Amino acid sequence: MTPHVAAMDDLGMIVAVTAGLGLLVAALGIAVMWWLRTRSIGVMLAVVVVVAVVATLAGVVAITMRMIIEGPARNIVLSVVAVGGLVGLGVAFVLARRVVGESRRLVAAVGELPFVAPRKLPAELQTIANTLEEAYARERALEGARRELVAWVSHDLRTPLAGMRAMAEALEDGVVTDRETVSRYHGQIKLEVERLSAMVDDLFELSRIHAGALRLSRARVGLSDVVADTLAGAEPLARAKGVLLTAEATAAVPVEADAGALSRALANLVINAIKHTPSDGSVVLRARVDQGMACVSVSDCCGGIPDEDLPRVFDVAFRGEAARTPTADGGAGLGLAIAQGIVEAHDGMIGVVNDGPGCRFEIRLPLVDAPR
Repeated sequence: MTPHVAAMDDLGMIVAVTAGLGLLVAALGIAVMWWLRTRSIGVMLAVVVVVAVVATLAGVVAITMRMIIEGPARNIVLSVVAVGGLVGLGVAFVLARRVVGESRRLVAAVGELPFVAPRKLPAELQTIANTLEEAYARERALEGARRELVAWVSHDLRTPLAGMRAMAEALEDGVVTDRETVSRYHGQIKLEVERLSAMVDDLFELSRIHAGALRLSRARVGLSDVVADTLAGAEPLARAKGVLLTAEATAAVPVEADAGALSRALANLVINAIKHTPSDGSVVLRARVDQGMACVSVSDCCGGIPDEDLPRVFDVAFRGEAARTPTADGGAGLGLAIAQGIVEAHDGMIGVVNDGPGCRFEIRLPLVDAPR
């Protein structure tokens, strides 16, 4: 046998022995890691390093025992491998301690409220910490909004209910007997019932939006048609208040939307604009294509919104006033929040800016295709 052929045979034997021992050690390592799967990350890292070192040592020892490496050379190889293994174990120990320590620091931070994400964590732990911080912030905001909504709506319900009870007791006790007053009391009670019913409907709609239970029946519709329907529905309210209501719509602004839900969102904006516009003012609806998006806006003459209130306009039950005195229409301040929920369910955006003599609310939705 030539030296070249012998060397090839020795190499094949080395590969076979080391591969076989490596697979055996790897299988044992995986079994150990599965058994310790609920233990500390440090233990996992130690197992990984031990598996790598043991697989290397097993291969070297097996080959040296076959006397491929003899004498002092064998001792040198075994010593180098042993030192390398100890170094690997030491580095793994240091890394494991750091990972465990940073994990405990994150756990300790989670137990403190308000939660603030620790800094200079390993990348993955930092991502988890930042995500937790954002989630905690959203949860605090939602909890604050829920408490505020309960307090505000309770106030808005208590006032009309107290009035209705007083009128009902007056009618029941015979305190009011003349026909005109009795008729007025009946009319007022009916009006308050309608207001409370509308408030309950708004609350139900808002709860569906927040629960993700809003079901949309989407179809291709034109914004100009939605604007026309909204204009027709709001015209009596505008005429009664003396507000000029007009519309400017591009011929074709196609969107994929639930026409009923989108009409409700736009109607909420228009009714809100009419309520806050003086009797000699005007409200203008515009539908157009802007920067590749379908855009419908409602401009009014309300005098503008204070800059500090602009970010809160779409908050639940926000009216921009400290006193929660019910308005003449009995609204609970949910219309804009409902409009926002409907628009976002359509993958759109809604916003407000001060513009001219008032403010401009704007809905932006994806176009179905470019207008022809």
